[in-house]
Amino acid sequence: MNASISTETRGHGGPQAPRPEAPGRRVVITGLGVVTSIGIGVEAFTAGLREGRSGVKPITAFDTTGFAHANGCEVTDFEPGRWITRQDPEELGRASQFSVAAARMAVEDAGLTEEDVRARRSLVSVGTTDGESRDLDQLVAGSTAHPTGAAPEYDPTVARRVPAGRLSAGIVRELGLTDVEAVTIPTACAAGNYAVGYGYDALRSGDVDIALCGGADAACRKTFTGFYRLGTVAPEVCRPFDKDREGILTGEGAGILLMESLDSALARGARIYAEVLGYGLACDALHPVAPDRDSIARTIRIAHRNAGVTPDQIDFVSAHGTGTKANDITEAGAIRQVFGEQAMPRTVSIKSMIGHSMGAASAVSAAACALAITEGFVPPTINHRETDPECALDCVPNEAVEAELNVVQNNALAFGGNNAVLILGAYRSAA
Repeated sequence: MNASISTETRGHGGPQAPRPEAPGRRVVITGLGVVTSIGIGVEAFTAGLREGRSGVKPITAFDTTGFAHANGCEVTDFEPGRWITRQDPEELGRASQFSVAAARMAVEDAGLTEEDVRARRSLVSVGTTDGESRDLDQLVAGSTAHPTGAAPEYDPTVARRVPAGRLSAGIVRELGLTDVEAVTIPTACAAGNYAVGYGYDALRSGDVDIALCGGADAACRKTFTGFYRLGTVAPEVCRPFDKDREGILTGEGAGILLMESLDSALARGARIYAEVLGYGLACDALHPVAPDRDSIARTIRIAHRNAGVTPDQIDFVSAHGTGTKANDITEAGAIRQVFGEQAMPRTVSIKSMIGHSMGAASAVSAAACALAITEGFVPPTINHRETDPECALDCVPNEAVEAELNVVQNNALAFGGNNAVLILGAYRSAA
């Protein structure tokens, strides 16, 4: 990040702020791919956000016998063969299937062909929490089912699917990319924003021409059990910022953003969802699971500075908003610390609809932010009854509101203090 600044007119509306001076290119989002429990693909996902649709249902991904409650937000209508055509879907774990499918959706949504993408220098950057832990669950279950001393027999197809690198490598293979860098980023529940930031840097510096970035995770027993034992799984629904909230619901899915330079998008007449203005990262490492208010506030300020915006320009915040007591109070406190008590932007959590999809969470939220900018609405925080006074936010309860949005903020907080905040802006042509 450069210390010097200069004033420059941006493509988004509203008052202009200083932006970091750099020779880099402007970066825009021209394609979206989403796999969620409230809709697969841009059209269905947008409708789900507008309607405040709930993806909650009893978990079927694993045997929930012995748990007092086991609701989640699973993707139940996903057909991998519809999207994965150049490789056998069974050679990929469920998270990789989500990732590959979302990438192909993003390419098609951007109006590009496989040949278009292959002809350019590209980056594939996918964030995740669990990788293919669903397959690891299966392998461990098979191992422990054997009598003591007996050698376990592993399904080699399942074993080959386990490496998390397949979440990005699967995209490369599916699209037949050769001039490409492929990375999988494991910064837990903030990994989607990390992956998008990585792509933004690569495009801005001119290292690549196209970036497919986001996150993916599949529901698994290991993660559900971990949160359950922490006492943070809600018995029925997720109620972020509500005084009666009881915790998270685990979810699954993927969000992949296709990004390119503004010049590239304009040259080919592409539809532009939003401009990536900047991002901020901070790892405080203060506690394994508890969020830190000051660290979150610092990350938000870094993101604002990197994007060249000021707090008064933020039209709404897509919060991490897990629905746990500690997270929501801490995150709300950090937002107040940055924005001030009298200038709080609307702050929503789409986890109330899709649950916590781990490494996919902030990538799916980034897609939601881009759609909100394009379509002119703020998605709701559903299941809401009464705002917790300790949060004191306008969480847009239960029903979406129409709004012209110029700059939006997407928060992502992860265990170990891995925080990532992404800033998107509306692109408005001078014509």
